[in-house]
Amino acid sequence: MRPGRDRTHYLYLAVIAAVLVGIAVGFAAPGVAVQLKPLGTGFVNLIKMMISPVIFCTIVLGIGSVRKAAKVGAVGGLALGYFLLMSTVALAIGLLVGNFLEPGSGLHLTDAVRHAGAAQAKGAGESTEQFLLGIIPTTLVSAFTGGQVLQTLLVALLTGFALQAMGTAGEPVLRGVGHLQKLVFRILSMIMWVAPVGAFGAIAAVVGATGTAALKSLAVIMVGFYLTCLIFVIVVLGGLLRLVAGVNVFALLKYLGREFLLILSTSSSESALPRLIAKMEHLGVSKPVVGITVPTGYSFNLDGTAIYLTMSSLFVAEAMGKPLSVGQQVSLLLFMMVASKGAAGVTGAGLATLAGGLQSHRPELVDGVGLIVGIDRFMSEARAMTNFAGNAVATVLIGTWTKEIDEDRVREVLAGRLPFDEAVLADEAPPEVPAAEPAAV
Repeated sequence: MRPGRDRTHYLYLAVIAAVLVGIAVGFAAPGVAVQLKPLGTGFVNLIKMMISPVIFCTIVLGIGSVRKAAKVGAVGGLALGYFLLMSTVALAIGLLVGNFLEPGSGLHLTDAVRHAGAAQAKGAGESTEQFLLGIIPTTLVSAFTGGQVLQTLLVALLTGFALQAMGTAGEPVLRGVGHLQKLVFRILSMIMWVAPVGAFGAIAAVVGATGTAALKSLAVIMVGFYLTCLIFVIVVLGGLLRLVAGVNVFALLKYLGREFLLILSTSSSESALPRLIAKMEHLGVSKPVVGITVPTGYSFNLDGTAIYLTMSSLFVAEAMGKPLSVGQQVSLLLFMMVASKGAAGVTGAGLATLAGGLQSHRPELVDGVGLIVGIDRFMSEARAMTNFAGNAVATVLIGTWTKEIDEDRVREVLAGRLPFDEAVLADEAPPEVPAAEPAAV
């Protein structure tokens, strides 16, 4: 594991260096910097290439995990209902904060992207009838070749439910999709190594065209995102935790401190998944509740990613001078509610889902995803830690609602009188994670 983490750190440092160099070039030679825009556009095109396979694999495998969770009745249903509600709340908060901050309103990048987005914008004015019929692909596989996200979602949902109905006969296909997902994420991780080049080109072009306005806007969305995640965890999740379980959220976060440091160093919550399962069981939540809630939550309870998707969408729209109407924001929220379930993967899957959401609603805005590339790595830690905190809180809440939690033990553990034994993870193999639940980033 250590070599992989070290390589990730190198990528992180490379993106930081690329952003700084891009800013310098943008100020020193604005004319040259604007010509570097194709570097950012090329990276965005690579991400767009992965949108359909990422969403297809994760939705199909996600439905498979729901089927297994549903077998235990109340726990599975309650967990899924809670995940849906909290995802909606997180998306709505992202929209509210994004509308309040308007982080990209001062960039005025319309001219810089008008020609690039012209070809994609041709179908933006289609009627409701055309839109609904357009969701149905010409063939089962044409959704993947045509780059139509809603068509991919339809095929993925039909495939997932069909495999669910097949029962054990569908298990080999599910395993095959699981292997395909590993391939897709490996390709995506390879593409992310080009992120420094894309970040350099995108930031240089933006700074060259707009000067300090770009830096101010990027700083506003990044700081705003961190503060929004912090408020969501402390106020929304903390309030629920206190009201339902009588647990102090700060005590729970302190108990999981080592896991948060691990996530911070890897920019992914996958590395902390086995530890979360072990620690939730040590806390006093029953094994069945932990075994259902944590793995399913890693695919379906991505609060940080939900906030990121809506705030970033509004940022891109404002930056390009094409703000989203209230109706478009509501429809985007509904789309992201489903598509965010496909954002559980290696670093970059969230970026792919953001591009997918914009492509389905305002295709002329997809090129603007390049504006997020430079700061996406900075926001990934907040996404991962918020997702992790959301799943930890969800496990305690579900355990309380189903009366599958030892409240006395919870108090003892959080008070530090029953410390977690690290030898549990050292001596035993880490809990097996179903293929449907990769890293939430």
